Amino acid sequence: MNYKIMASAALIITFVLTVLISRKLIPALKSRKMGQKILDIGPRWHKSKEGTPTMGGIAFIAASLAVGAVCAALLWIWDGATAALPLIFTLALGLAGGLIGCVDDAAKLRNKRNEGLTAAQKFLLQLIAAALYLVGMSLVCKTGTEIYIPFVDVSVDFGIAYYAIAMLLICGMLNSVNLTDGIDGLASSVTLVVGIFFGVSGFMNGLAEPDGALLTLGSLIVGACGGFLVYNLNPARVFMGDTGSIFLGGLVVGGAFMMKNPLIVVVCGLVYIIETASVMLQVAYFKLTHGKRLFKMAPIHHHFEKCGWSENKIVIVFTAVTAVLSAVALFGLAR
Repeated sequence: MNYKIMASAALIITFVLTVLISRKLIPALKSRKMGQKILDIGPRWHKSKEGTPTMGGIAFIAASLAVGAVCAALLWIWDGATAALPLIFTLALGLAGGLIGCVDDAAKLRNKRNEGLTAAQKFLLQLIAAALYLVGMSLVCKTGTEIYIPFVDVSVDFGIAYYAIAMLLICGMLNSVNLTDGIDGLASSVTLVVGIFFGVSGFMNGLAEPDGALLTLGSLIVGACGGFLVYNLNPARVFMGDTGSIFLGGLVVGGAFMMKNPLIVVVCGLVYIIETASVMLQVAYFKLTHGKRLFKMAPIHHHFEKCGWSENKIVIVFTAVTAVLSAVALFGLAR
């Protein structure tokens, strides 16, 4: 079994399929007038983006699932169900997130405004997806209720509370990746680096052989994001929409659970969390001060835009920070 060859092939094929599907998908989205609506409260220069096709995440979802299914089948044949099921469950979590995002995007397009599902509706659906994922991982993959604390080499058994913590972590990451998708190429670039982190971790997590499932997941993420960036870099010809961003969120947080090290996503994915924290702080500060703002605009990438940073500069800096954090996270892996 050569996991390296399989993972390399998965990366290349996912990349090529994403590019090819996107090439056909973009004109189809345009012809159906499935363009992004831009909020009036956003940066005024974003108004020029209005009408850019959205739901482009369909391209890399299709590519990732097709290639991932083949890889999971090979892992099952080579190493049995216990090797393949974590990858299958994580792809299923991503798909569930993508479907939630798709419903949200469709509602926005139908209503002709940048508001789809309510926050409560979206959160409820995400909780259900998270619960099903955790049940599957617990029953079939025997993940247990311990949480490894990165960098201190300590595991804490939270008992039944583990499931509440894990569900909040999953839902939080789904929404955090979604919030990061606010300017051209940002979510794709940051997530590509996180995918590299999972790929490298696949080698470190293995014993005599690399962890084939984790290595494959990393390859799928890198291939999907790399292929999508061909059309999503500034100026973007297509947006991934909630369809794509919540799908990627599922793969990112699922990768951490596959490693049996869920808190590691807080390190390698800290940029996502900062994006969410900036929104929460903005809302809290606004209410406490009766109308004052902590940031010029939230999420925080818009704050930097309003400070004069170009979209490309924000993408480069946020991606570089993620690369450093991912390197740091490698030292937090369980020995």
